[in-house]
Amino acid sequence: MESSSEMPKRPGLFPGVDLAKLPWWAIVLLLAGLSLSILIITNGNYNDTFMFLKAGVITTLRITFFSFLIATTLGLMTGLARVSKNPILFNISTLYVETVRGIPLVVLLLYIAFALVPLFIEVLASIGVTLSIRDVPMEARAIVALAVGYGAYEGEVFRAGIQSIGRGQMEAARALGLNYAQSMRYVILPQAVRRVLPPLGNDFISLLKDSSLATVLAVDELTQLGRIRRASTFRVLETFNVVAFLYLVMTLLLSSGVRWLEEKMKIAE
Repeated sequence: MESSSEMPKRPGLFPGVDLAKLPWWAIVLLLAGLSLSILIITNGNYNDTFMFLKAGVITTLRITFFSFLIATTLGLMTGLARVSKNPILFNISTLYVETVRGIPLVVLLLYIAFALVPLFIEVLASIGVTLSIRDVPMEARAIVALAVGYGAYEGEVFRAGIQSIGRGQMEAARALGLNYAQSMRYVILPQAVRRVLPPLGNDFISLLKDSSLATVLAVDELTQLGRIRRASTFRVLETFNVVAFLYLVMTLLLSSGVRWLEEKMKIAE
């Protein structure tokens, strides 16, 4: 006879579904996103705010793309210099990495925009090249500053990726008659690049968010336009709800792309 304590379990609201294992964080985000999307479509204040901020999304993506492109190129050169046996290249690259990583990004933005760019223009003027300070737009200064800042971090990513390849790979390439540059180009870098793609993708997402720092230079990116909208309409809640929503959509889409890339890298291995 069965014990009276062993009562049959009643089926839940959704039979066969383990509610504890559902991605509730994603469900909450989805519901919040749907609610805000409906507000943007149906509510005049939200709709006007969204239309005003659209141009800022384009500017944010443009700053992010060009900054990351330059930062990746700079990071690759820095990473190669950091593993070089040339003491001059090693020390210059290490000085760059340690200095830039020790300065807050917002300070770096202000320093490059208002100190180095005018100094560069004065140097050009001393050699007979005339260039007005107004000829260098703030967006370009922001791109350069973000690229310099993230280039130091990408340099460490590439350095770690290169050093993760076994030393035997380089020795085998040299034994086959390749010089150092050829060994690095045809043997080491192709393997290292595959390993550093996921962290580079994560840095791209971080750069997208840090592009909001360009607001200190009055660049008309998403955050700056949000500040302008808030100041002109005093619609604080609507404005920053839409700003946060747009950033979240961009970062979630990019995060999905990074996860897909990581899965592809696992399959390739």
